[in-house]
Amino acid sequence: MLNKIKLENILFLDIETVPEVATFSELSDEKQELYNSKTKYQRKDEISAEDFYERAGIWAEFGKIICISVGYFVGLEGKRAFRVKSFSGDEVQLLKEFKELLEDHFYRSNQLLCAHNGKEFDFPYIARRMIIHRISLPEKLNLFGKKPWEVAHLDTLELWKFGDYKHYTSLKLLTNILGIPSPKQDIDGSQVGKVYYEENDLKRIVEYCERDTVAVAQLLLRFNNLELLKDDEIVSV
Repeated sequence: MLNKIKLENILFLDIETVPEVATFSELSDEKQELYNSKTKYQRKDEISAEDFYERAGIWAEFGKIICISVGYFVGLEGKRAFRVKSFSGDEVQLLKEFKELLEDHFYRSNQLLCAHNGKEFDFPYIARRMIIHRISLPEKLNLFGKKPWEVAHLDTLELWKFGDYKHYTSLKLLTNILGIPSPKQDIDGSQVGKVYYEENDLKRIVEYCERDTVAVAQLLLRFNNLELLKDDEIVSV
């Protein structure tokens, strides 16, 4: 699958999102009605918009990013290492820091962003939140006027689909069937909002996000029959 793509030219990433405010009642009346309208097809008739609000983080219009974790390979000619770094906390600040990383280190045409379900979730979510906060899009996220082959995005879910666009496989399932250590050792995505708003434990969320980022890199290695990362090759920076 890699063909001419070099591992050191790939920036692996994962994001964690939560509802923009802790409770449905904190939204303005207009925003409550907009959320009600947005989610009416996802909710069953007996579930109110308020009861469904814990899912609000999956939509960029009603959620926010609290962590972006990235990982990249170094030293492939000698001792291999996978460096992991996270941007977390205030959304505006973390988006600006992530943009700076892209513009300073991952701006070349042969460099790619890679995430699991990234084309449907991570990449558009980051771009939408940047636009909401009036942050100009870095080139890697600006798709306006680009042809499909000019978009510098890799998606491990898309690679696994092999053209079967009806098929969805979670990161947890895929790592399990391919013999990759599970990234879901502590919490899962459905618990992030509670950990953030009720437990105020951002550090726990960052660690979870970093494990997912490592898992995405492991998937790409496994797809190409390359040796999986060992614990001593993973370095937090």
